[in-house]
Amino acid sequence: MGFARRLTSANRCLIGTWLKIPALEPIEILADAGFDYIVIDQEHAPLTLEFAYQATVAAQGAGLSVLVRVPDRSGSHLQRLLDSGVDGILVPRVTTVAEATSSVRQMLFSPGGDRGLGTTSRAGRWGGLPRSEYLRFGDEEVLRAVQLEERAAVERAEEILDVPGLNGVFLGMGDLGLSSGLPASDPSIQKLVDFLLSVARSRGIPAGTAVQTPEQAREAADRGYSYVMVSNDTSLLRSAATSAVAGFHGS
Repeated sequence: MGFARRLTSANRCLIGTWLKIPALEPIEILADAGFDYIVIDQEHAPLTLEFAYQATVAAQGAGLSVLVRVPDRSGSHLQRLLDSGVDGILVPRVTTVAEATSSVRQMLFSPGGDRGLGTTSRAGRWGGLPRSEYLRFGDEEVLRAVQLEERAAVERAEEILDVPGLNGVFLGMGDLGLSSGLPASDPSIQKLVDFLLSVARSRGIPAGTAVQTPEQAREAADRGYSYVMVSNDTSLLRSAATSAVAGFHGS
């Protein structure tokens, strides 16, 4: 089942985390811990296309859905990642309808988009998947999400979320704070969050975000987010390591 369909059929908020360490062992640990999905972070970690492919195979084999946050809006990675069989894509720093449209079209097959046919790729089960099923899965079950991270972009949410073929949105609170110069707790920022969630809900588009703690994740779920990333593999390792050393020293 593709991630887009998982989101609509789960009846709960799905929990994931960012993958930043270029190794397969963290993936098995995260799967055993019970995460629903991972997000391979090519924007803020030195993760190559080859590693993303290997990580996708390992993660899906362990029962995880796989999203990839691509490095930028250029679209240079989209075709190959989709051919690798990923369950969804997050395109960072989208600010306009034109940028969202360009990104989404590269992830949709013709006539709705410009994605090339690759039935002999892993996404097509090496040519073993019927062409109709390959096309259906790519257009109906792969998550095509844009990240709205600037105040002006969130304010344009109604226009951006009306882009044909867009079926996911991610709110980047960190960069929203930078672009606005305001803390997340500021009433005007919270009003923007409510606005985005309302726009997404009215269009049936799952909204996601990233948080640091399980408590924040539960709050996000209660607020109406459909998927949430909690921390990341490096921070989880750092927290456990710091706690172990502090415990040894009695502090």
